[in-house]
Amino acid sequence: MKPKMVITEKDLNKSTDVLSMILSDEMTLNVKTKKNQGHISGDSFMELHKLFQSQYNELEEVIDEITARINIVGSYTKDTLKEGEEQTRPTESPNIYPVQKDMSKELLNNRESVIIELREDIETCMEQSKDSGTTDFLTGIMQQHETIALKMRQYFGS
Repeated sequence: MKPKMVITEKDLNKSTDVLSMILSDEMTLNVKTKKNQGHISGDSFMELHKLFQSQYNELEEVIDEITARINIVGSYTKDTLKEGEEQTRPTESPNIYPVQKDMSKELLNNRESVIIELREDIETCMEQSKDSGTTDFLTGIMQQHETIALKMRQYFGS
């Protein structure tokens, strides 16, 4: 059953498209964070291991929340990884295993790119979809990314 909202179905579909793209972004960041955690060695191993673990745990919560929001607006999530992979915005680096500082810098760059994209997505949901619920929801996600990016910049001195 479709939700009864003041927002038109066409506008809800715009919100769903935005949420689906963000879901793909979050899933890509999650995989990259887990991959990088698996390649930590040497100095600061335990500290970085815990840092990345807390980040991917937080990303998993955000992924669940985005999936729930897509259902709230009356739609469904993409069914396959391939569909998500086709629309993700953070770049992946297959077969590249950078040193700790470089992997951390890449993750920070990805987070900052996601923050920029989220700002545009928030604007889209507010101005084009008139979906203040999704706008508020995305603002919370953006603030989480901003906080993590700040911690990463402080930790890595970027």
